[in-house]
Amino acid sequence: MVLTGNRDAANDLAQASCLRALENAEKFDPDTHLDRWLFTIAKRTWLNELRALTIRRGGGLVSVDSFELVDTNPNQETNRFVREVLKEIYTLPEAQREAVLLVYGEGFAYSEAAHIIGIPIGTVMSRLAAARKTIAERLKEEND
Repeated sequence: MVLTGNRDAANDLAQASCLRALENAEKFDPDTHLDRWLFTIAKRTWLNELRALTIRRGGGLVSVDSFELVDTNPNQETNRFVREVLKEIYTLPEAQREAVLLVYGEGFAYSEAAHIIGIPIGTVMSRLAAARKTIAERLKEEND
């Protein structure tokens, strides 16, 4: 759901990614991490889908309002806070948003995120710092 922002689209993406992984199984290096390889396939599949949507309909990211927030202990305040955080994350530039979701959302290490995105680790760190600064400034403005 990190990439798609929608449960149904995430399920479709998972199926498409698994199919592509099976079709390209001979390309997987057993000495590497399977989760990174699969996430890279999912990311590329999703980006291809976004490009196709843009060409066909001008579509793009799914609105934050369409997220289904699951909370094992329903608490309206927690859900409201999570929705606000997701809204702020989805207003970030794509490069920053991708880094934030991989590191903070999926729990990948900086080096793993750098490998998945295909950029240096320092770039991941600077994107995260810029994202934190942007969100902190926005929250400060809202609270003033």
